[in-house]
This record gives sequence, C-alpha cells and structure tokens, in this order.
Amino acid sequence: MTVESRLVNPEALRSLYGHVPGLTGVAIRSINLNPSGPTVTLRVPSFPESAPQEWLDSGMDAVQCQLAFLDVTEISLTRWVPPTTGDVTMEPYGDDKRMRVVAAGAGVALEFECHELAKLSHVSAFRKQPDGTDNGPHRYVSKVDARLYRSLPSAEEYTFYGR
Repeated sequence: MTVESRLVNPEALRSLYGHVPGLTGVAIRSINLNPSGPTVTLRVPSFPESAPQEWLDSGMDAVQCQLAFLDVTEISLTRWVPPTTGDVTMEPYGDDKRMRVVAAGAGVALEFECHELAKLSHVSAFRKQPDGTDNGPHRYVSKVDARLYRSLPSAEEYTFYGR
C-alpha cells in the first residue's frame, strides 16, 4: 500500500511534489498523544522541486507536516530520543478497516493500530537551522494556518496540536 492510499487528504503534498513522497528516512519531529489518538509530526525527506516561489524567495529548504491517526489501540512507545529519523509504515491490519503503523529508527520505536486512514495537516516549509531545528519562520500551505501562525506554535497551542 502506498502512503497516498492511507491519507484522507493527500492533496497538499500531491500539489507540492506531484505525488505523495514515501515516509522512508523522515525526520520524526514529535509525537503527541491525545484522546483521539497520536499525531506524528514528520519532516518530508526532500524539498519539492516545484516549490512555491514564495518559499524559494524566503530561503525555505525543508518541509514538515502532521499525520493524525484516529481510533488508536495497542500503542507502544518504547524509544523516543529526539531528534531522530526513521521509517514510517502503514499497513492493513485485521478485517475492520484498520491499519498498523510503525515508526522505527535509531531514536524511535512506536507502534499502534488505528483506523485505516490518517489525516494530513499543518504542511509547512521552513529553513533548517545549522543544528537541524525548525526555529524561525514557517510558510504554511493551509490559508488558515498561514493566517494564524508565522512559526511553530508552542506545545500548549491546542488548535495546532489538537490536545
């Protein structure tokens, strides 16, 4: 199964890349747990060749997004040492429109079962800092995000992180 077939709304990534990039070797920025299920923030491994001119003019060189998974069960987080990179897989599981999600890498070991589709949100571009962080301005694909945020909000921002 492709990542695109597992997303409810792949349009934002498709419009940037022409397709939905795979989730191999992605920077796993954060894992947020809430009553609806985990949200995983990922940095897409490559900057789009056809990036918006505004992003190029602003010196942006990286893209990140959030994936939200619903109806989560059987969650296991046995390693979390950020910053880290890893591979995220989403495979069908069981008979009832479910999937198994695994994020595995040098600093992460996360597994869970959830609904068969994930929601993509908060796609943004930023300029990587010398230490690899994403401090500083972000350019968001969503017009709502672009109006509300100029950079990543603090972890307490409920409307952004859904907690």
